[in-house]
Amino acid sequence: MPQEVSKSLEEVHESVETNKKGLFRRLFAFMGPAYLVAVGYMDPGNWATDIAGGSQFGYTLIWVLLMSNLMALLLQSLSTRLGIVSGRDLAQASKETYSRSTNFVLYILAEVAIAATDLAEVLGMAIGLQLLFGIPLLWGVLITFFDTFILLFFIHRGMRVMEAFILALVGIIGLAFFAEMFFAKPDIQQLMTGFIPSMPNQAALYISIGIIGATVMPHNLYLHSSLVQSRKFGKGWDEVRSALRFNFVDSTIALNLAFFVNAAILVLAAATFYRAGMYNVSEIQDAHRFLEPLLGSRWASIFFAIALIAAGQSSTITGTLAGQVVMEGYLNLRIQPWIRRLITRTLAIGPAVIIIVVFGEGVTGKLLIFSQVVLSLQLGFAIIPLIHFVSDRRRMGKFAIGRVVKILSWITALVIVGLNAKLVLEEIITRIVQSPSPWILWVTIVPIALGAAVLLLYVTFAPFVKTFLEEPRSELHAEAGSLDLFTRKSFERIAVAIDFSDIDIQTLRYAISMGTPKTTYQLIHVVESAGALLLGDEIRDKETGDDASRLERYALEMREKGLAVETYLGFGNPKISIPKAVESFQAELLVLGAHGHRMIKDLIFGTTVDSVRHKLKIPVFIVREDS
Repeated sequence: MPQEVSKSLEEVHESVETNKKGLFRRLFAFMGPAYLVAVGYMDPGNWATDIAGGSQFGYTLIWVLLMSNLMALLLQSLSTRLGIVSGRDLAQASKETYSRSTNFVLYILAEVAIAATDLAEVLGMAIGLQLLFGIPLLWGVLITFFDTFILLFFIHRGMRVMEAFILALVGIIGLAFFAEMFFAKPDIQQLMTGFIPSMPNQAALYISIGIIGATVMPHNLYLHSSLVQSRKFGKGWDEVRSALRFNFVDSTIALNLAFFVNAAILVLAAATFYRAGMYNVSEIQDAHRFLEPLLGSRWASIFFAIALIAAGQSSTITGTLAGQVVMEGYLNLRIQPWIRRLITRTLAIGPAVIIIVVFGEGVTGKLLIFSQVVLSLQLGFAIIPLIHFVSDRRRMGKFAIGRVVKILSWITALVIVGLNAKLVLEEIITRIVQSPSPWILWVTIVPIALGAAVLLLYVTFAPFVKTFLEEPRSELHAEAGSLDLFTRKSFERIAVAIDFSDIDIQTLRYAISMGTPKTTYQLIHVVESAGALLLGDEIRDKETGDDASRLERYALEMREKGLAVETYLGFGNPKISIPKAVESFQAELLVLGAHGHRMIKDLIFGTTVDSVRHKLKIPVFIVREDS
C-alpha cells in the first residue's frame, strides 16, 4: 500500500466548484491555475536574455521564443495531467517512486532551485523599485521582505481571489508592454520574418540556448501539478477527460500571454537598441536608461519599471506556493505559510544583501545569471521524472500519454536538459579559467556538478528497469462492487471537541448520528485563558468554573437521552490538549468544529484543526459552520 499523504496544497484543495451549467461557465471555473504558472515564464530572470537577443540580433530570434513556448506548453500539460489523473503533485509522485535517500537529494535540489528563482524575483523587483522611485538597490531588496504578507492575505481569501490578483499583475505587465510597442513602432514586416528559423552566428546560438534554458522552470512543474487539484470534479472517465481539456485551454491561453510578454521585450530591444546600433545592451538597468532618449517619452521607461515590479511580485508569490508544494510533497511536512514564506525569502535576500554590500550594485547582472545557472542544474530532475510518471499505465491508467506525445516529450527533455547542461558546463569552465584560485572550484563546484550528473542518470534510467509494484493503478473504469460487500463502520468511542460557540449543536448532532446505542462519547473542552496557559490544571478562576459547568450541562442533556458520556476539561493549548484527551480516551473517531480564527490569531498559531488531525491516527470528522 502506498504511504498515506496529505492532499496537495490542502488549504485550497478542491475548493473551487466546477459543476457549472454551460460550456463557458465550466471553462471559466477551470481557468486560473495556468496564470499563476505563466508568471514564471515572464519573471525578471527571463528579461536579460530577451533584451540581449533583441539588441544584438533584432527580430531574428523570435522563432526561438515561439519554440520555447511550445515546449513549455507540452511540459505544463504533462504536469496538469499528473495532478488531475493521479491526484498527486510531482513531489508526492517522486516520494512514492524513488528511495528515501534519492528523494532527500531531490528535495534539496528543488529547494535550492526555488531559492534561486526567488533570488531573481527579489533582484528584479528591487531593480524596478530603484528605477521607478530611485530607492537604493539594497533598500529595495530589504523592502521585498515584507511582501510575505501579501501571499497570506490572498490565500486566506481563497484560490479565486489569489488567481484574480495574479491575473491583474499579468494584465499590468501586458498593458505596459503594449504601450511600449506603441512608442517603439516596430517594423512589422521584419518582425514576421523573425518567425522563420535562422541562426546568424555562434553568439546567436548562445543567446538562443539562454532563452530556451530560461523557459521552463522546475518549480512551475511542481506547482501546476498541485494547483489543478484546487478544482473539484468527478473522478469518472468523462469528468477527468473534460478536466484535462479545460486545463489545456487554460494553459494555452496563459502561456501565450507569457509568450507575448517575452516577445514584446525582445521586440522592444530590437526596435530601439538594435535599430540605434546599440548591440551590447543586456543589463535591465541599461535598457531602462536608454528607453527614454531613444523613444522620446519618459513614459516608456516608467512603463518598463512598472512591468518589472509586477513581474517580480507575481513571480515571488507563485514561487512561495511552489516551495510549499515541494516541502509538503517530499517531506509530508506542513508548516504555516508565513513561516514558509519567511524561510524562502530569507534564503533569497541573504545572499543578495551580502553580495551587494561586499561587491556593490554592479553585480546584479551576474547574480541574475547565476540564479539561471542554478535553475539549469536542477531542471532535469523535474522534467524527467514527470515524463516517467505520466507514461506509467499503473499510475495513469488509460490516461497515460501515447507514443507520439511520449516521443515529443523526450525530445523536448533532451533539448532543454542538453542545452542547460551545456550552459552549466561552459559556465564552470569559464569560472575555472578566470579564477585566481581554481582549486577551490575543483573541490566544490565540480564534485557537485558530477554528483548531479550521476543522479540525473539514475532518475532517467532507473524507472526503465524497475516496475512500480507499490504504485496504485488508476482504475477509472473498474466495475463498482456489490453494495452487500460494504458494512457500516460502527464507532464505540467518539470524542467531541466543544468550544461553547454556535457550532457546538451541529458538532454534537453529527457525532451522535455516527454512534450506536453502545457508543460512549467524550466531550472535550480546553480552557485557553492566559492563566490556563501559565498554570495549567492548577488554575481556579471564574472562567474555568463556568466552562466546567457548561461542559457538564451538555453531558447531562445527552445522558438524559440515554447516551453514555464522559467529560474532559483541558488547559492551555488545544493543539496539545485535544490529542492528549483523545488518546487517553482511546477514541475511534474525533468530531470537531472548524469555524476557525481569522487572520492575526491564525497567522501566529495556525489552525487547531490542521494541527490536531496531523497528530492523530484515527479518523477526524470536521464540521463547518455552513454544514
